[in-house]
Amino acid sequence: MSRRILASLGRLAVAAALVSVAWVPLGAQTAGKGSQNAAGKSAIPTEAKKHWTPTRTPWGDPDLQGVWDYKTITPLERPQNMAGRQYLTEEEVNQLETRAAKRLDEPPDETVPATTVHAQYWTDAGRKVLDDKRTSLIIDPADGRIPSLTPEVQKRLASRPALARQGGGRADSYTDRSNLERCITQGLPNANLPTLYNNNIQIFQAPGYVAILHEMVHDVRMIPLDGRTHVGSGIRQWLGDSRGHWEGNTLVVETTNFSDKTNFRGSEGNLHLVERFTRVAPDTISYEVTASDPTTWTRPWTAALPMRPAEGLIYEYACHESNIGLYDILEVARDEEKAAKK
Repeated sequence: MSRRILASLGRLAVAAALVSVAWVPLGAQTAGKGSQNAAGKSAIPTEAKKHWTPTRTPWGDPDLQGVWDYKTITPLERPQNMAGRQYLTEEEVNQLETRAAKRLDEPPDETVPATTVHAQYWTDAGRKVLDDKRTSLIIDPADGRIPSLTPEVQKRLASRPALARQGGGRADSYTDRSNLERCITQGLPNANLPTLYNNNIQIFQAPGYVAILHEMVHDVRMIPLDGRTHVGSGIRQWLGDSRGHWEGNTLVVETTNFSDKTNFRGSEGNLHLVERFTRVAPDTISYEVTASDPTTWTRPWTAALPMRPAEGLIYEYACHESNIGLYDILEVARDEEKAAKK
């Protein structure tokens, strides 16, 4: 495979991983590879699940351990063409899921460009919408959309080069590329929101701690439960500083102190996350995340989705900072500059 194609695939993969799976009008719906029995269940427990008694660890905490999958073709934000509609009709569900399955199961077309083949066959975004047929993962605000950016952030983003505003970024140096493309981190809350592949986490528990392994870029979050305060405001980390506690059967994780080198939809070092993990059935963890940053958004917002048992183990996502994809992206950029001069 040529390095130009490899570079294109690298750009596509990173762009896909940085945004949630988005719906478009039914006539153009696409989705990635995924199994029918992983993820895709409602984050809202059924009546039977409400009366389920969670199992517990030997030291008495609710047991969340295991490998969990959160793929779904329900988008993070409600599509504009569904404004004002909280739920899909049964017919729309059938059309979306049929189209997703067809996209996954149809044989490869050798005449299709490699970048398109990548989008069709190298992905794992799922086949199912949520069982409750919601039109978005966002449950607050009621419009299912991320709140407006503050005027300051809008001005900052508008001042960036056009290529950066489109998500491509510059390629003068490896430092111009995203943290994900450089294999540093996928970042939060991206790591817990559905994307085109690697929609898996593994939860480990020990007395006083919870650890969460994210398949994408192999990040591990160590979350103490002993009531300690957050580190000082001068200490900034890629995944922030997480502290957890139990509210009944719900693990509540608060994360602050993000590095200003991170970026989640415009929010940088001031991002504040509150996550809630509740095992509502043997095969379901209800997950909610509330993101707030008054310097970025006009109000906080919350997304909710279920996590289901994965089909198998998590294997290494072998991503490292000197990966060949990054080299090829820079090489192609130099080639394009030379061609432009000619």
